[in-house]
Amino acid sequence: MASPSPSVELSLPTFKGRAGWEFTDLSELDLEAYRPAAVARDGGVGELWSLEQPELPAGVTVSVEGDNTTVTVARNVVLEQPISLTAVQAQSGTLVNQRTRIVLEEGAQAEVWEQFLSAGDDLDGIFNITTDLVVGDASHLRYVCGQGLAESSWVFGAQRGEVGRDASLDWVALGFGSRSGHVLMETRLAGEGADARVTGAYATHGRQHIDFDTTQEHAAPNTTSDLAFRGVLQGRSSAVWKGNIIVDPGAQKTDAFQESRNLLLSKRAHADAIPGLEIQANDVRCTHAAAVAQVDPEQLFYLRSHGLPDETAKRLVIEGFLAALVERFPDGAVRETLAATLERRLELILGR
Repeated sequence: MASPSPSVELSLPTFKGRAGWEFTDLSELDLEAYRPAAVARDGGVGELWSLEQPELPAGVTVSVEGDNTTVTVARNVVLEQPISLTAVQAQSGTLVNQRTRIVLEEGAQAEVWEQFLSAGDDLDGIFNITTDLVVGDASHLRYVCGQGLAESSWVFGAQRGEVGRDASLDWVALGFGSRSGHVLMETRLAGEGADARVTGAYATHGRQHIDFDTTQEHAAPNTTSDLAFRGVLQGRSSAVWKGNIIVDPGAQKTDAFQESRNLLLSKRAHADAIPGLEIQANDVRCTHAAAVAQVDPEQLFYLRSHGLPDETAKRLVIEGFLAALVERFPDGAVRETLAATLERRLELILGR
């Protein structure tokens, strides 16, 4: 019998001011100060949205065991109403590990909305998220995920979606709360004809720090991906988005796009947008764009010259900037809920 492998203790990543983990300063994070705890399912503040839980038809199961949530949709089952999941960190000084696994079998269709909240505005905790999205052949999943954690807490996440042949994944990520952290989002287009659309938004103020690290991996031919992130930053807050498009050998006819655009509302706000390409096939179309800018003074001048007060003019410019994300969705419940959620967050960061 082989001897057990010795355990290896790893140190925390070091802040060096370079791309990747090093953009997020973990020097004030003391893991030993937090004790493990289970999530609660209600009682959170700063709720991002409120959805009624539908009556689940045959072939759809939602299983909750401790910190593990599993959603399964059987073959060819079409879920008409979205499933709503909420995980709440109830106490300060705790570490919550929340794992969500969503599996759609072949030909299934479903929509899942999941939000992560804190029980109090001043709760100091660590919220650790693991997400697995399995989108079977010819199936369609829309997954809307948002965190509105207390701004004294930490958030870390490892989220991964795998999309099968002729299947599609519509993934929305909202980052509003927390003090700091790092969220990894990986999308793998595993089957020919797979499609993924990823939309991200964050709005920060004070000294908040948001860090998203995204990957679009094309592992099969004739696949498409479209990723768009937009951030609005107020006060001395900061954000980093690091994105990478990977095209594996043999993944010909790949069509991939990624963009990150950030609007700075104060001189001390800071954002980094770092796109990347790793291409190992020769018949592909891969493009990217990134921008970080202050509110355009010419736009403000134009609006003020038409009689609008300074604050109203600035608000219209910001709303127009975020509207580009909302317009990625057709008219309907998703578009309306996303617009309302962004509007409430904007009210908060502009009101301070």
